[in-house]
Amino acid sequence: MQLRNMTLYSVFVRNFGGTFAAVENDLPRIRDLGVDAIWLLPIHPIGTVKRKGTLGSPYAISDYRAINPEFGTMDDFTHLCDAAHALGLKVLIDVVYHHTSPDSVLVKTHPEYFYRKPDGSFGNHVGDWSDIIDLDFDNHDLWDELINTLCFWAQYVDGFRCDVASMVPLDFWKKARARVETVRPGCIWLAESVEHGFIRYNRMQGLVALSDSELYQAFDICYDYDIYEDYVAYAKGEIPLSAYVKALERQESTYPADYVKLRNTENHDRPRTAELFPDRTVRENWLAWNFFQKGIALLYCGQEWGVERTPSLFDPDPVPCEGEPMHEALLKKLIVMKKDPLFSDGVYTLEARENDVIVSTWSLGDHKAVGVFSMRAEAASVEVPLADGTYSELLSGTEQTVRSGTVPSSGSPLIFLVG
Repeated sequence: MQLRNMTLYSVFVRNFGGTFAAVENDLPRIRDLGVDAIWLLPIHPIGTVKRKGTLGSPYAISDYRAINPEFGTMDDFTHLCDAAHALGLKVLIDVVYHHTSPDSVLVKTHPEYFYRKPDGSFGNHVGDWSDIIDLDFDNHDLWDELINTLCFWAQYVDGFRCDVASMVPLDFWKKARARVETVRPGCIWLAESVEHGFIRYNRMQGLVALSDSELYQAFDICYDYDIYEDYVAYAKGEIPLSAYVKALERQESTYPADYVKLRNTENHDRPRTAELFPDRTVRENWLAWNFFQKGIALLYCGQEWGVERTPSLFDPDPVPCEGEPMHEALLKKLIVMKKDPLFSDGVYTLEARENDVIVSTWSLGDHKAVGVFSMRAEAASVEVPLADGTYSELLSGTEQTVRSGTVPSSGSPLIFLVG
């Protein structure tokens, strides 16, 4: 199975049961969704100096080679990994190599690894990240330290999600990937690439700021933050759907032919889909579109329940995963659909139509998928690239008739698999 056929499930342990054991207990449910891999937000101890909130951000790490005692022990972590592997799930962990907490182990043992301000004190380049200090990648001894740490964790996990990967030198990532491959062949590398504006701002400050095109030289997957601003602008009614679709189309000619994007409508750093789109049918169109696009699909814990509030990274804030997940049945169908080789090997097109509808297709020989996504959930008659006739609609299980090249849409997403 290729990466584009996969679904990744993101978990912040603190807000999802609070311990590795709690996550392990929920693995069968996660697996039964059809998910292929879990991504754990940082699992390491958090610094106490300049801590944000009562518990601190998991991205202000004090020791890269230790386990956050709030979550359990190293044995608990390895037991979780073993349990996931036994269920056929891969495990990715977060790697935060741009910075550490101000009281990290490395600050004490290797102060020369850190950026210094003109007055000689430790500092950082991003002002609102007040609970961290930046590492200095001009020191190549630091490279060896960090890569050795990656090789240690690669004994247990199948991949790494690399925080603000754009702000770490490309040659470091290339060297790290080559070394890790000797420990974990086929390791999955996911880069948190950043928005265009953030790249431009950092470059103007003389800082490392890698584009997605550069990151694809070392990573398998990049975030789709290059179109995130367009997504939000459309959601807020600031731009037409056609502008959002044009931004997506540019990816097809900007990145390598085999590019893989992390497709997501929410994550731990961004608003919940249910916050942007309170209407359930609108939200289901975006969920279906997220899985239909080219790339690996991300689910953020709680999304299957339609949770509306983004939980805090700094304070106790459990995700209210209670009752029957409202989107579970839909997600299961989409995850199974995603595994079809059509969605990894096929030819992909998309087009914005009237009435805020996206029509997208995948074609592979005689096999075809046609998706109709009503981004405002409005009823319309939509022209589709299908011959007249009756077709089974994947998500509802109903029969739909194409007449004169058009299909009636009630506003719910429609997906047809043909051939």
